[in-house]
Amino acid sequence: MQVYLVGGAVRDELLGRPVAERDWVVVGSTPEEMTALGYRQVGRDFPVFLHPETHDEYALARTERKSAPGYRGFMVEFSPAVTLEQDLVRRDLTINAMARSAEGALIDPFGGRRDLEERVLRHVSAAFVEDPVRVLRLARFAARYVPLGFHVADETLALVHTMAAGGELDALVPERVWQETEKSLGEPDPAAFFEVLRAGGALARVFPEIARLFGVPQPERWHPEIDTGVHTLMSLTAAAHLTADKVVRFAALTHDLGKADTPRERWPTHVGHEERSAERVNELCARLRVANEYRDLAVLAARHHGVIHRADELRPATIVDLLEATDALRRPARFEQLLLACEADARGRTGLEKRPYLQADHLRRARASAAQVVPTPDELATLRGPALAEQLRKRRIEAVRREPGGRE
Repeated sequence: MQVYLVGGAVRDELLGRPVAERDWVVVGSTPEEMTALGYRQVGRDFPVFLHPETHDEYALARTERKSAPGYRGFMVEFSPAVTLEQDLVRRDLTINAMARSAEGALIDPFGGRRDLEERVLRHVSAAFVEDPVRVLRLARFAARYVPLGFHVADETLALVHTMAAGGELDALVPERVWQETEKSLGEPDPAAFFEVLRAGGALARVFPEIARLFGVPQPERWHPEIDTGVHTLMSLTAAAHLTADKVVRFAALTHDLGKADTPRERWPTHVGHEERSAERVNELCARLRVANEYRDLAVLAARHHGVIHRADELRPATIVDLLEATDALRRPARFEQLLLACEADARGRTGLEKRPYLQADHLRRARASAAQVVPTPDELATLRGPALAEQLRKRRIEAVRREPGGRE
């Protein structure tokens, strides 16, 4: 029985990054032996065990053989005869296919250390094409490591093209697509996730709603970058610079989906795209089974970003309408998320990345003023239901009007 540290812990140690968790491969053992040593089995499809003290994961060395389409279409075999190299060769990228022995020696049969030094994300073997999830993982690692100078190897992108053209990505289940996407939204460069999918011909298969935005023009006066797809990823990048909040980043990514539905003869204008965008967000979230927290903010950003961008032009009554429509008085934290998503949209434009977004401050002040309006004892005693709501609305409009910069 030999135990090796594998995968991300080895990779991150060589990169000088903090090691979040440690995974181990056990060669030359059996489930019975692991159990007898006090390990607790947790793997469903193959033997994975938790260490009795550290609770690190220990997996028996295994091989995989493709038996059906999709990421579950594998026959997994494990036995004491499976070698460490046989286990490592089934992994996705060379930088994830390294190990360290108990003595500290690096085992690197596929050039992972070289690729770390050269900043390359490269597949381990041609078996990469057998598992569509590897495409998502490749893109996710790009979102993490592109800021460190990494790029995807040309031959790996060629394999992604082969998989996309061959329909292998169609076997991806919604939950797994969203799982990898959500993780990528939390990485330093989430836009790289979508850029790699597009470069490999996979974006239209995995995110057709986003792929359709590329090639759709916008008025150059407001969007110097012109292309809606380019603007979308620029907005996501701007959101990543503003906040680590993945919910805000997702809202920035999806705020303009409806522009893909604008008839070509109406280009480059997109009148009414906000409501279409909200519809497309709902459809995307239903398809991928996205959590309600993400969906709800994304719908608000899609529907209201145009009005929020014009905040300094709005009459007090319109601002109160906006506050009510977004439930800003009861949910100030979500309203702050909405303002951040809109700021990301405003900054996701060529040459305007650092432009101040004064609209957000204007609306923050307006919300604070409106929130101070509460029913008086006399109002509670004399008014009910719609009458009380209308009275509070009038007072809130007046409170917003008194704000510096408020309009008549």
